[in-house]
Amino acid sequence: MATRRHYNQNCPIALGLDVLGERWTLLILRELLGGPRRYSDLRAYLPGIATNLLADRLRELEQTGLIERTELPPPVARTVYSLSEAGWHKVPPVIQAIATFGLDLVEPNESAATPLNGFLAGILLGFDHRTDLRGSYCVDIDGRRFEFGVDQGNLTAARDRPEVTVTASAADLINARIAPTAAQRKAARRRITFAGDEHAVDTMRAAFQLC
Repeated sequence: MATRRHYNQNCPIALGLDVLGERWTLLILRELLGGPRRYSDLRAYLPGIATNLLADRLRELEQTGLIERTELPPPVARTVYSLSEAGWHKVPPVIQAIATFGLDLVEPNESAATPLNGFLAGILLGFDHRTDLRGSYCVDIDGRRFEFGVDQGNLTAARDRPEVTVTASAADLINARIAPTAAQRKAARRRITFAGDEHAVDTMRAAFQLC
């Protein structure tokens, strides 16, 4: 098992980095923002991470209380990892802040048009914490599903069947947020589809600034 390093400073930034500053840790948490994931899912979505290192990081995050492991019953019979209640409270603002910081560092080419980047740019960075919205949602981006909930200004785990399902390409979600012209952003938003009750769709679109 890898030895964790500590800054040994009684400072909130140093103590936060003691938990989050190890390589791959924030990327694992980033993946779990999209809903529960199997170990094999995390391996696939984090190319380059060693098997033993992923196991170590998951164990550490369980110990800190940011994630939890669930054994699903038959016929599924599999282990999934998800953010804990504390994780949902603490992790999204951190990921959102870092994504905002790094957004203009991303090279604007085809390699950037991934489902994950679509979720980060189109959904996470558009979330308005002032909303009083409550509900569960599913976003299908180029065939990859992201599931989450909202509860009065906070992102949470999806607790019920999705009230709204969003279907979009990664490119359209990215362009809806950061295309260079208003016309391009509007055209991208027009291609995003929403399925659900009309009022639920309207309030969800407003909360994520996809109107």
